[in-house]
Amino acid sequence: MTSIPKTQFDDLSLVRQGKVRDIFDTGEALLMVTTDRLSAFDVVLPDIIPDKGKVLNQISVFWFKKMESIVKNHIITTNVNEYPEKFKSYSDALDKRSMLVKKAEPFTIECIVRGYISGSGWSSYQKEGHVCGITLPKGLKESDKLEQPLFTPSTKAEIGDHDINISFDEAVKLIGSEKAEKLRNLSLEIYRKGAEYALAKGIIIADTKFEFGILDGEIILIDEILTPDSSRFWPLNEYEPGRGQNSFDKQFVRDWLIDSGWDKKHPGPNLPQEVIDRTSSTYKEIYTRLTGENV
Repeated sequence: MTSIPKTQFDDLSLVRQGKVRDIFDTGEALLMVTTDRLSAFDVVLPDIIPDKGKVLNQISVFWFKKMESIVKNHIITTNVNEYPEKFKSYSDALDKRSMLVKKAEPFTIECIVRGYISGSGWSSYQKEGHVCGITLPKGLKESDKLEQPLFTPSTKAEIGDHDINISFDEAVKLIGSEKAEKLRNLSLEIYRKGAEYALAKGIIIADTKFEFGILDGEIILIDEILTPDSSRFWPLNEYEPGRGQNSFDKQFVRDWLIDSGWDKKHPGPNLPQEVIDRTSSTYKEIYTRLTGENV
């Protein structure tokens, strides 16, 4: 097991360090490395989650392939032997936790789809009766399944800042009506296909986040897709509307952080070992359930 809190490839060109991913420029392409860092409430926590990066990367690869009939994606290869020569000396560190990807121009919005009312959507509904400007029926309970999945975009925040939910009309102002409608349609179609597949594996995908980019005038899927970092995964056999759900994602960590009294500002607190271990095993379990394989 090789845990990577941060890539240490000093002779390579790091162009961006996100909350979880480190991105290197190979010239013709980008190398995206998924580390074992964990973020919550848009803050990178000080502890790492063993094998988390490998799990996230492999789940994304699985879903990218499954969604190719709907939309192209940014993957060139995930085979470290096919990476540019200067990366091959780091093959052991990069194996299973990286992908060589095309250079696309990312959209300035994140595409969130909600199939169930939870999280910030539930908070907004309780206060205002709507989510991102979409009015919902009265009398919904927490975690209720929505009649139809909702497309609720958000802005992209810098590290340490919070994403802001916006209405579809605001998304149109940012990227134009044609592209906004295309992203909405793609997001909903991908979500429906992924949610149907996961449900057959005993998993509810309550909500998720997608990112898209433009390459040669065509919209493609980028970043990650339907992972425990970008989605709420609930065990079907424990689902019960009217309360918060047990989860297969990092909600367990969020709950611990809330109970700890942390103010959700940098720096984040250290996690107890039991929280780290449970998070690591949960991520592995979700991978095995979805793919039928072990990490």
